[in-house]
Amino acid sequence: MAKTMVITGTASGLGFATVEKFADKGWNVVATTRDGRNPFPGRANVRVLPLDVTDMPAVAGFAALAAEQFGPVDVLVNNAGYYQMGPLETSTLEQIRAQYETNVFGLIALTQSFLPGMRARKSGTIINLASISADNGYPYTSVYGSSKAAVMSLTEALNVELSPLGIVVKAILPGTHATDIFTKIDLADDFPAEYRPLFQRFVEAQKSLTGSPATTVADVIWEAVNDGNDDKVRYYAGPDATSIPATKRLLGQDRYFATVKKAILNGPGKLGQLLTREGGAPMKVDLSRAEKAMQKPQQ
Repeated sequence: MAKTMVITGTASGLGFATVEKFADKGWNVVATTRDGRNPFPGRANVRVLPLDVTDMPAVAGFAALAAEQFGPVDVLVNNAGYYQMGPLETSTLEQIRAQYETNVFGLIALTQSFLPGMRARKSGTIINLASISADNGYPYTSVYGSSKAAVMSLTEALNVELSPLGIVVKAILPGTHATDIFTKIDLADDFPAEYRPLFQRFVEAQKSLTGSPATTVADVIWEAVNDGNDDKVRYYAGPDATSIPATKRLLGQDRYFATVKKAILNGPGKLGQLLTREGGAPMKVDLSRAEKAMQKPQQ
């Protein structure tokens, strides 16, 4: 009997690639998009349902709705999320709350929706999409990065908490991938002059990024679901991501952080150049709003 997966945020990018991967492997997939649009026409083993993970009444009843499609759900993949960017000082509390509503509270609420059924069956797997931003602090991503760090910490706690119930919880930490995440940025509107030199360098660096294909993350999600290693909780996806734990072991936590900080502030240096990924697909980057914001005269 085919297994069933539920995955959020599948209109494009990592979610889309993961649906394709599991469907090709013969799984039944319940995929969600915010507007209910079906990006997978012609696939009998894929059902697309509308879901906004910040709509708490809809989220609370979603496990039951998902089970109506193909039967009990074996795997939940919490993928929906977006990227808020800019100085913390000028990011509004509304922006910060909205980031956490989607990236953290929506994920928690959907997990709560599926846990009773998994607990009753004494089986189930939950995969949460974190980020390398959860493992390393980057400027102007403090809100996004801290939301993903919350996801990572939650995942580690649940991996232990739910283990006696037969439920496995793991996290994926993608590196830079050629998706459209940098075209859907929620950007702080104000950039005081003191922030602009570093932010300008940061913006220019994003424009030159190349990334792994989204299928790289789909492959790692497949591994996390099927490798049978219930004690492994962190799965890094992409060469830049997998280099982080290796480099931390090599340098130690403090030296690693100092090296990354220096690379961001002053340029990568020889070690940073060695660790920088070359090749890959060009990133889709739209930072026009950021550039306009930096051109605005100061009040």
